[in-house]
Amino acid sequence: MFPPHTRILIVDDMPSLRDLLKAYLRRLSFRNISEADDGRMAYQALLAAKAAGAPFELVISDWNMPNLDGLEFLKLVRSSAEWKNLPFILLTTESEKAKVLEAVVAQVSNYMVKPVEEAVLKEKLTKVWEKVTAKS
Repeated sequence: MFPPHTRILIVDDMPSLRDLLKAYLRRLSFRNISEADDGRMAYQALLAAKAAGAPFELVISDWNMPNLDGLEFLKLVRSSAEWKNLPFILLTTESEKAKVLEAVVAQVSNYMVKPVEEAVLKEKLTKVWEKVTAKS
């Protein structure tokens, strides 16, 4: 599992879902949680955190958002060499195989189908952490 000090960015246009995710993450002992309303704001947050010397270490992003959706945000993140391996979990109502495959091709670390449950979030975080530690 990711260590409690992991810097996490939650991206969703619905404040209620961001609040729910923050509550789940806090119950899992995470304390360093930031949020953004859409992919465009999230990308600016990534840049600002990197410039401040405290880069994010995990992104949990919704798929369907205005301005820059989660898949476009993922592709933008993956286009940068420094964020090629940034753990990225995509939240979606999309369970169609074609959509999931599109996210896999874009190198998503994992995805969760809404509604989000705390036990599933914990399981996905564990699986992504296993991938991260296997690469190092």
